[in-house]
Amino acid sequence: MLNTVYRDAIKKRDEARSIFKGKRFEQIIQAAQANWVEYNPQKRNSVIAGIDSSYNSTKFQGLELWVVTAISIKSDGTVIKEIHNQGLGQPSPELETQASKMEVEACIASINEADLVALDGSLYSQFLTRQSSLGQAITLAIKKRHTVVFISKTSSARKQFEKLGSVAGDIFYYNHALKKPGFSKIFVDKDLGPGKVVSYVYARLRDSTPLIKIELFGVDHNEFEIKSLLDMLTTNSVSGYPYALKLAHESCKITNADLSRLVSLYGLANEVGSREVLN
Repeated sequence: MLNTVYRDAIKKRDEARSIFKGKRFEQIIQAAQANWVEYNPQKRNSVIAGIDSSYNSTKFQGLELWVVTAISIKSDGTVIKEIHNQGLGQPSPELETQASKMEVEACIASINEADLVALDGSLYSQFLTRQSSLGQAITLAIKKRHTVVFISKTSSARKQFEKLGSVAGDIFYYNHALKKPGFSKIFVDKDLGPGKVVSYVYARLRDSTPLIKIELFGVDHNEFEIKSLLDMLTTNSVSGYPYALKLAHESCKITNADLSRLVSLYGLANEVGSREVLN
């Protein structure tokens, strides 16, 4: 079977490589270069709170052992808010929704404790969650101080170059177009409807570091604001990524090893079928 797959891949490799070359690719690269604002961020002392969440679960014999965590933490390691929930059985609401709710709670607790609150992930996910109240809650939190942003290292959005026939995400073309620090011109997305407008840029804090996507709520944003934001983010960054977010991720992630320890703490390790939990 695999030999057939390999032979088919050889036949299709030229078609696949066309993503990285050709007239269409060059046109998109030129458009990305024209849309880029070169800017070398200047370090600006500021207190940044990084927020992230994590969840994991394992199942055996109809049971599900699950845990959800979230944290808001400053670049110096000071914890503003930490939240968790765990259980044995069917989680309700679903784990992703619980994690989103915890992130909103952490955000609300942080807006008066930091100059900038950075949430790992996307504002879109808050708006598209099954519980519309979460989108409303994060909107109210942002309106209170206007110091909340969403930051991610990856993005599949392809709105900016779709008219040019793009087949990859926008971030793919920006990554190939240039390596200098700066940001793309502000893109305003109104597709989610009134009250759910998302403005975003792709940015690079230092030469040749990975791009990040920065999302803000609403339409009232300008390049001066983006430059000020990058100045704050670059103060404590590691390889072009805000250290507070890296710290938040490391502090709240739930690994399979953590689940194995929970299995023991719940007294499930000696139950029939527990090997399935630990594998």
